[in-house]
Amino acid sequence: MCFSAGASFAGAAVISAIGIAAVREVHKPSQKLFATIPLFFAFQQVAEGVVWLSLKQGGDHSLQMAGAYIFLLMALVIWPMMIPMAVLRMEENIKKRKVMKWIFGAGLILSLYYAVCLVNLNVYPRINQFHIQYINDFPKMLRHIAFAIYGFVTIAPLFISSVKRVSIFGILIIISFVITGILYKEYLTSVWCFFASLISAVIYIIVRESQEEFSLYNQRFIKLLSDRTHWRNR
Repeated sequence: MCFSAGASFAGAAVISAIGIAAVREVHKPSQKLFATIPLFFAFQQVAEGVVWLSLKQGGDHSLQMAGAYIFLLMALVIWPMMIPMAVLRMEENIKKRKVMKWIFGAGLILSLYYAVCLVNLNVYPRINQFHIQYINDFPKMLRHIAFAIYGFVTIAPLFISSVKRVSIFGILIIISFVITGILYKEYLTSVWCFFASLISAVIYIIVRESQEEFSLYNQRFIKLLSDRTHWRNR
């Protein structure tokens, strides 16, 4: 995470446990991608933990850069695609699915843009005031536009979704973004991912409640069939 190597690895362990629990609660194939989000966050925090160790202890520069690029690959390339796709897969409303497909398309284009930037431009991780700052040579003219699109494609699907409580996840993400933007503007990528990884615990609750509702529906359906069979046999 953004505060220390120990926090990164400890957080990754906790988030991994939550992710595993969420995956175990999945009862529909369409939920699998959404349930794995905490696991991806955990992997991302391990990568930043490696960056912390290499920066603090003067470790192997190649290891430092590998950790930095993995972290940024997750933050800038994976999330703009994965979040809208994960929500889209769970959506059953046809009209909302059409809207989400357009959002996913925008996220895919943004991911390709960031991927090109990561491959062709330089990134310089450094520790500054107990946080990791990722300095980069990305085009300054497109920085604000790309950031606005990033916020839209990662947050909008959470409010469009018909799935119960997914919007709560979106509200918490927005709150974390505002807090990060005000207090940690220079370290936005690192700190916001820290908050988002903790908030991803809500995913377990969402999947868990969905599983409970599904079980209740099955029980009612079985009872209805049983009652009808009993009535016919009378």
